[in-house]
Amino acid sequence: MKKTLLSLALLAAAGSTAAQADEVKFVTNAAYPPFEFVDDNNEMQGFDIDLAKALCEVAELECSFHNQAFDSLIPSLKFKRYHAAIAAMDITPERAEQVDFSDIYYENSAVFVAPAGQFNAIEALKDKTVGVQNGTSHQKYIQDNLESDGLDPRAYPSVQDALLDLTNGRIEAVFADTAVVGDWLAKSEGYDVVGEAVTDDNYFGTGFGIAVTKGNQELLDKLNQGLAELKANGTYDRLYGKYFPH
Repeated sequence: MKKTLLSLALLAAAGSTAAQADEVKFVTNAAYPPFEFVDDNNEMQGFDIDLAKALCEVAELECSFHNQAFDSLIPSLKFKRYHAAIAAMDITPERAEQVDFSDIYYENSAVFVAPAGQFNAIEALKDKTVGVQNGTSHQKYIQDNLESDGLDPRAYPSVQDALLDLTNGRIEAVFADTAVVGDWLAKSEGYDVVGEAVTDDNYFGTGFGIAVTKGNQELLDKLNQGLAELKANGTYDRLYGKYFPH
């Protein structure tokens, strides 16, 4: 009888482990509309969130979503607190050394935004303070390419914080993803893009990918297969049209 009970317990434990094997913990920074944000009901919404949920459905994965600071996302994956991060994250050579990336799911560029008519080119921002989100490609791009020319990057926990300081006159400009700036400009008068979009492949031009803990090839394959299926069945285009109608 004891052996039978023990066998049943072991089987139950094994079944529980198998049931949990396909659970995927996604982490994001939900302060980056339209890609991810928290709505009035304190629920995470956005293009990335909807895309990840659709991926989990077609890949038959049980998924949960967690919110934390952007600059902590990759460290969290490295310490295996989460399985994947979807957070409008540019695929860069430096990040690819720390995590694995899915296929590109969004082609990206970045722009400077400032009060309309104040600056006619990026070069005109010399000696000015520009807000960036801490830990992002935007911060690194300025540090590597423009800081020596006198442009002063000021790091913020979120782009929304930087944009708030811009509207309050505490900084002269903000540097962020083109889609995020476009979403903000649609709701804000008196501001405009400065110069041309930046598409340097070392920082932005490669596109966004889903970051996965290094070496988790099984999950990476499932996500890539899911992305291909969503693009083939029209789901990707529907979600894209929902969040990027222009």
